[in-house]
Amino acid sequence: MEVKEPSERKKRPDWLRVKLPIGESYRKVREIVDNNKLHTICQSGNCPNMGECWGEGTATFMILGNICTRSCNFCAVATGRPTEYDTDEPQRVAEAIKTMGVKHAVITSVNRDELKDKGAEIWYQTVVQTKELSPKTTIETLIPDTKSDWDALYRMISAGQEVVSHNMETVKNLYRRVRPQARYERSLEQIRKTKEYGKRTKTGIMLGLGETKDEVFEAMDHLAENGCDILTLGQYLQPTKMHHEVLEFIHPEMFALYREEGLKRGIKYVESGPLVRSSYHSERHVNV
Repeated sequence: MEVKEPSERKKRPDWLRVKLPIGESYRKVREIVDNNKLHTICQSGNCPNMGECWGEGTATFMILGNICTRSCNFCAVATGRPTEYDTDEPQRVAEAIKTMGVKHAVITSVNRDELKDKGAEIWYQTVVQTKELSPKTTIETLIPDTKSDWDALYRMISAGQEVVSHNMETVKNLYRRVRPQARYERSLEQIRKTKEYGKRTKTGIMLGLGETKDEVFEAMDHLAENGCDILTLGQYLQPTKMHHEVLEFIHPEMFALYREEGLKRGIKYVESGPLVRSSYHSERHVNV
């Protein structure tokens, strides 16, 4: 098998400029995260919106450690054998959310395929304890692929969160290359079962990995057919030279087109733009 040498990264266009993380609110969020020994996908995933979100006093907490059992070649989160399983983590997350006084919280996690329940109990306890300490806080949980373990899925989503998200990440044709340990149809089924359980459903797709316009439209059709309420579309940004390269920077006008097409296809809410990420403006998705 021929190994492809990493190519020189494309220069980012002007519309992908981001704000530097500064200000008192940013400092306070960082202090709370550090003092409670918490992980955030903002940091682990190199999110371009961290300065804006933390500057507004919000962060996306990442539970179950910061080492993932998956090796998706687009993701900046470390891959390996996790060593962390902290039963006190739900309480620390709940206390941090209360201290920050957030009205809407987003919680995500790494994949923990080695755990019998895929981490479902920690998920359940995190949401329950957050609701106990901050009963007025709405919660979105961005959950991993449960590998068709529907008992684990139902435990994850039965804790009272308002929105349940599971990211498709890319189009069907690119799954084997971009998400080798995931299955396109399985993720669609997880979204469908979440909807059937009675939850508001959400997913995200990255663009610029080599997908065609028709493949994006096909994914939208599949999502609408399987009960997806909310879709986020954003530009893929290559974390390092060893990750999947950016094959195209999608122009903002194309993102606007995709938003219109998603709505036409029956998805209730589409957040689409170069810097959009799964949790970006997630407070807007609670009541769609």
